[in-house]
Formats: sequence, C-alpha cells, structure tokens
Amino acid sequence: MGVTVSATQVRSNGAQLEEVGKFLDADTIRVVIDSTFPLADGRKAHERAARGHMQGKIVLTVG
Repeated sequence: MGVTVSATQVRSNGAQLEEVGKFLDADTIRVVIDSTFPLADGRKAHERAARGHMQGKIVLTVG
C-alpha cells in the first residue's frame, strides 16, 4: 500500500494490542528496530535515545 508511519503515540489497550499482535504475526505490519539493549543497560538505551537521529525503536530485552 506504500504507507509509512514515522511517528506514533500509543496508550495501552489490551484489545488493541492483541489486534496489533495479529498484524505483526501475519507480517502485515513491521516495526523498525534501531537498537537493542539488555534491561540492565537501560541507561545506555536512554543515552542512545537522547542522542537522537534514530531509525526505529529502541528495544529493552529481559532475561
């Protein structure tokens, strides 16, 4: 369809998150990931965000 979303703001809603999960599972939509950090490196992730010029989301991993 040629649609690109460059900025969004989300409020948690269980039913909507479930629906988005279905789209992600079906590869109907995708999320661009800029970088991934372990939760213990949350400070580094925050510093990465503060520098700006990101191309996607920052992901914190647990476990």
